[in-house]
Amino acid sequence: MFIYILPILIIAFKTLESLIPSPRIEDIKKSYIAPPKLIEHFNGGFKVQVADSLWMRAIQDFDFCSELKPTSEQTLKGQPPECIGKSWLFNVLDVATTLDPYFDAAIYQTGGLALTVIISDYAGASVIFDRGTRLYPTTWQLLYAAAYHAHIEEKNKAKAARLYLAAAENGAPSWIRTMAGRLAGESGDMDYAEQILQTMIETNQEEKFVKRLKEKLDEIKAKTK
Repeated sequence: MFIYILPILIIAFKTLESLIPSPRIEDIKKSYIAPPKLIEHFNGGFKVQVADSLWMRAIQDFDFCSELKPTSEQTLKGQPPECIGKSWLFNVLDVATTLDPYFDAAIYQTGGLALTVIISDYAGASVIFDRGTRLYPTTWQLLYAAAYHAHIEEKNKAKAARLYLAAAENGAPSWIRTMAGRLAGESGDMDYAEQILQTMIETNQEEKFVKRLKEKLDEIKAKTK
């Protein structure tokens, strides 16, 4: 008897399933909730494991911004909108790096770049880069990424010069040392900004990063014409 009823049940189930609208990815993402800061104290002694799981969650949505600025200089120019500080991605990275500060230099480099390049959460990127360079002062790839952010987004030449010099002293291409000196003297910004972006493109494999960096490079070239 059951063998005759089963096909009817399957058809009925499939019919009902087709009538229920599937939630859109955009709607699901809007419901993302950042991990609470209290998790730093209530993790059952599994700080490293929780940090690892948060990092794995973050890399799945590097391009997600929880709240965009309604209007900004970027949107007026037709560029991607800027993300309001303390984004979902920043909060996830903030908690992960607080639970396990020495997780890996890559979490600061890649996470910071995602914040500054992909979703334009410049305030959040500053926090992550500053924390990372304090803990990993000899990892030149991280230092270089942080210097890019300080130079291009923070417009802090003194800070950028210091970070570029540190990167050069720890294995970065030799021309970066010259650029650090030029920045310290506050000259040649546009030429070196173009050179910085080109190097960033060449040293990143992630498609999302490369695409946005190329857009920024085109913007710099347009300004120098």
